[in-house]
Amino acid sequence: MKVIITKDYNEMSEKAFEIMAEVVKNKPDAVLGLATGSTPIGLYKNMIKDHNENGTSYKAVKTVNLDEYAGLDVTSDQSYVYFMRDNLFNHIDIDLANTNIENGKAADRKAECARYNALLETIQQDIQVLGIGSNGHIAFNEPGTPFGSVTHIVDLTESTIKDNSRLFKSIDEVPRQAFTMGLKNIMNAKKILILANGANKAKAVFGLVKGEVTENVPASILQLHPDCTLVCDEAAAELIR
Repeated sequence: MKVIITKDYNEMSEKAFEIMAEVVKNKPDAVLGLATGSTPIGLYKNMIKDHNENGTSYKAVKTVNLDEYAGLDVTSDQSYVYFMRDNLFNHIDIDLANTNIENGKAADRKAECARYNALLETIQQDIQVLGIGSNGHIAFNEPGTPFGSVTHIVDLTESTIKDNSRLFKSIDEVPRQAFTMGLKNIMNAKKILILANGANKAKAVFGLVKGEVTENVPASILQLHPDCTLVCDEAAAELIR
């Protein structure tokens, strides 16, 4: 695993963009695995800026997102479809028909997981962007998730609900379940880019980089990936320096 330590969030976002830009430049029809949450917003802002200033095109790009809350409609401003459009897709020239995410309102959730797994078998991510939770989760794969897991429904842990509650009016509004790519789906990506910032992520980053490879720290599986880069700020890197 390659580790890049930056002085702050802005530099982390710039370094992440450099890695993403190289993928898109070398393969204009790349499949981009994308993530939500506050961590990748700076990366997405740099992608928008580059598109506007340099004309980098995403017309031929396809995207697959990691996860989506179960029960939220795409019109909800807390859905991940809304997040991706608001923070990236509406500001670049991507064809929305080429963007993919689990259907949070699917009536048959088991069938929706099967549909998404079938899709992921047909389009391999050229790069997969990840954040990391304070408990070492990636996507919504909580501690104890089998390394061989594929897209599934998860019951969110209290720590994850608490982490995500800052984005809602109250903790009671945070959905208790979500669709998520499994760890096997994530590991199938050709390249992985994982981002971390803030002192609250330091323990998880240690587990990711130097800890035992264990299902108790889902992110630790990335130690086994042949092309994984961690970009983190100094606060998140405190325990691995």
